[in-house]
Amino acid sequence: MAKNHMPVAHFGVRPDEVRADCAPPKALERWQPELRARAETSESGPFVIDVMDVIGESWDGYGVTARRIGALLRSAGDREVIVNINSPGGDVFEGLAIYNMLRGHKGDVTVRIVGLAASAASVIAMAGDRVEIARAGFLMIHNTWVFAIGDRHALNTVAGQLGAFDEVMAELYALRTNIEASEIGQMMDRETWISGRAAIDQGFADDLLAADQIEADPKARAEAPRVKSLAKMDAAMARGGLARSERRGLIKEMTATPGAGEDGMPSAAKSLISFNELVKSTIANMENGNAS
Repeated sequence: MAKNHMPVAHFGVRPDEVRADCAPPKALERWQPELRARAETSESGPFVIDVMDVIGESWDGYGVTARRIGALLRSAGDREVIVNINSPGGDVFEGLAIYNMLRGHKGDVTVRIVGLAASAASVIAMAGDRVEIARAGFLMIHNTWVFAIGDRHALNTVAGQLGAFDEVMAELYALRTNIEASEIGQMMDRETWISGRAAIDQGFADDLLAADQIEADPKARAEAPRVKSLAKMDAAMARGGLARSERRGLIKEMTATPGAGEDGMPSAAKSLISFNELVKSTIANMENGNAS
């Protein structure tokens, strides 16, 4: 198949004042991490890359990063690549970098959306020469979503910079679909969820995935509630202003094997109390800010 017409995305550099390292809450809620593409059995067939986690480094050091995708593409050589996606999104800057890596791959790239391709993951999906989506799958597109700190001048600057990133993404979606960029912009403004059949009708995808190409991993299904809860906890702490290293430390304490301290209270319980205090403090600060 011929390489499609999608261009490299020129998006500049990440603004210093922002972080974009967690997935949107609604996407996390709707994500089903147990959904997988049925394993390919042929060793001589396409090289398979799974995008089955948040985009960007997660609290546990995993997640889907440009560094990891780059290493996998180097291993693929010039072979055809299949990219299986089931992700709630995350870091838009990592997503754009991964998109560019896939567009630069010498072999054909087929994207298969087996569950959800939300936010930054929807940008990655646009890199496919061919895009297939599950009938019950979803794409979600929205404006660049970040956390920023600084005074009003710094935030005005950030808002202008984010407008440029939104334009880049809108153009990518528009080129894929042949929908006017202005209409795409309106879809991003209101956060638009696009079902499998609608994604094909609108040009975001080319065909439906066969039902027998998707399966629910029993082990992943059992772990899904825990995975989603930890991802939500990480996102809540990010919104509270904690850096990834601090979030990672707190979550590791909370998920550690219970053990009692000198006062007889399990260490995990102490960490949970600390987290609850952080959430209360964040809410209080937000309320004070709104009142001022």
